[in-house]
Amino acid sequence: MFKSIRIKFITVYFLLVFIAMIIAGIFIVTVFEKNQLKQVESSMKAQAQSILAFSPTIKEGSWDKLGDEEKSDLLTKSPIYTTDNRVYIVDTTKVSPEIISTNIGQEERLIGESAYNIPQISPTLIVEASNGNEIFEYNEEMTLRDLAYPIKNEEGEVRGVIYIIYDLKNINDTISETKTIFIEATLLALAITVILGFMIASSITEPIKDVTVKAEKMAEGDFKQYVDVKSDDEIGQLASMFNLLTRKLDTTISEIFREKSKMETIFNYMADGVIAVDIKGRISHANPIAKNILKVKGEDLKNKDYDEIISSVNKYLTLKNIIQNEDLKGKQMIETETSTYMARFAPYLNEGDEFGGIIIVFQDITEQQNLDNLRREFVANVSHELKTPITTIKSYTETLLDGALESKDLSIQFLGVVNDECDRMSRIVRDLLQLSNFDNKEVKWEKEFISLSDLLLKSYTKLEISIKEKKQEIKIDVDDNVPLVYADKDAIEQVILNILSNAIKYTPENGFIEVKGVKQSEAVKIIIEDNGIGIPKEDLERIFERFYRVDKARSRDLGGTGLGLSISKRIIESHNGKINIESEYGKGTRVNITLPIKDNLDS
Repeated sequence: MFKSIRIKFITVYFLLVFIAMIIAGIFIVTVFEKNQLKQVESSMKAQAQSILAFSPTIKEGSWDKLGDEEKSDLLTKSPIYTTDNRVYIVDTTKVSPEIISTNIGQEERLIGESAYNIPQISPTLIVEASNGNEIFEYNEEMTLRDLAYPIKNEEGEVRGVIYIIYDLKNINDTISETKTIFIEATLLALAITVILGFMIASSITEPIKDVTVKAEKMAEGDFKQYVDVKSDDEIGQLASMFNLLTRKLDTTISEIFREKSKMETIFNYMADGVIAVDIKGRISHANPIAKNILKVKGEDLKNKDYDEIISSVNKYLTLKNIIQNEDLKGKQMIETETSTYMARFAPYLNEGDEFGGIIIVFQDITEQQNLDNLRREFVANVSHELKTPITTIKSYTETLLDGALESKDLSIQFLGVVNDECDRMSRIVRDLLQLSNFDNKEVKWEKEFISLSDLLLKSYTKLEISIKEKKQEIKIDVDDNVPLVYADKDAIEQVILNILSNAIKYTPENGFIEVKGVKQSEAVKIIIEDNGIGIPKEDLERIFERFYRVDKARSRDLGGTGLGLSISKRIIESHNGKINIESEYGKGTRVNITLPIKDNLDS
């Protein structure tokens, strides 16, 4: 083998370049890896400090009085630099450290959970950080980097821990890619070394060897290989044909890659979930929506059978049941905890035009189902509301027709009831028409600058008789610095009359009602508070729904339609404002109406 000078030159050059590249590569990759991990630690620490600087609530540990929704919002706008980071705010003042807030998708189920119950969180780091130390740690697989950063208040007391989990996947991938590039560079350098050796040994065999080396690389998958054409003889023609083949192959592969990339993009960003299952029950493709519906991760698809996964969602959609259909086509509605889907399935064929598997498409019809439910509930409520006065009118009319007309006093009394019920139906229809205008966006506001004080006094005057009949005390207090409000006067007056009349109705005799008008930084706030019967906690969430009543029988006796609060909410929101109700059953109710100053001026 070494009798040839050409082989000796190639061997010497090969060993020199190979050893040099290996030594340089090991040194470069090692230094690069250390720098990357050092930057990760600096980034995680800077992120924890940024969160503390951004959120005074987190920095002071003053989250005790926050609700779940407010806790979940603590990290919504925090400077979380990368979605690779999972961030947890842990309250260490509790006996068992408790999750206060997090930036991951299942935050609603994690808030209030013990940090020790989260597999990704290290109890050792929590304990160490609770003692005021910041500490880093790798997981066993070296794929995650954890930081436990103490949250100290001004007194130096540790109130909690910012626990950051940094996914090292990108860094590991970058290091692996660097190693791959180095290997490719080494191979290229070795190929050049071989070519130089052959050039020294023989200028005749070099082009052939060059073609051989490049052909081998193409066989390994690197199709961007070209050789130099140095002559017009047979060797030069061979090199030209090789380059032509490379260009044609590169063009074909680029087209295939573009089509593949296009299909993957469409597949991954479809609004519907899509799953492809082969004839053996293995999942060959599943887009992110489908994985979310089935509650599985990508790695789980390789280890589990399709029927095993789908059985937890809907047993009808198992491959065993689907193949029993004659045409292998059909649909099935399935429901999860939060959504409703229409699953449609159809077969696909393999290259031999034989049955290859099933494609299942999950279409989210949750909104459609909700609209259908709301429509049915609305029709039922309207029917029920109109049925009562119609029944009353018919009963009294039949009584009059049966002979009650002979008694003038009784006839007048009955006709008065009929008139009241007609007025009641008229109010329901009027309110429904107003809500319909809101839904169709057909309401045109006639805005002007109005005095909040004058508006409240005018509303009080209209209800003064009702207030005096129940011997109630009402106090109206509007701050002197409250500016004029740019709004539709009649609409805002309707809201105040609705809220104030409710307070009068549901506050007993000799009760107390207070109306305030205050200026906030960018808004005007109206507060109407009473010491009436209040609203049960379970009813507060639905209080603004159409026709919803806390005490249906009593509400009807008092003449309500069940639409006043819905209309009020739509009016306030149409003015870019907010309305909310606070109440404690048996103690009273407080209604807060906020109208923004700038938004109203700009609208």
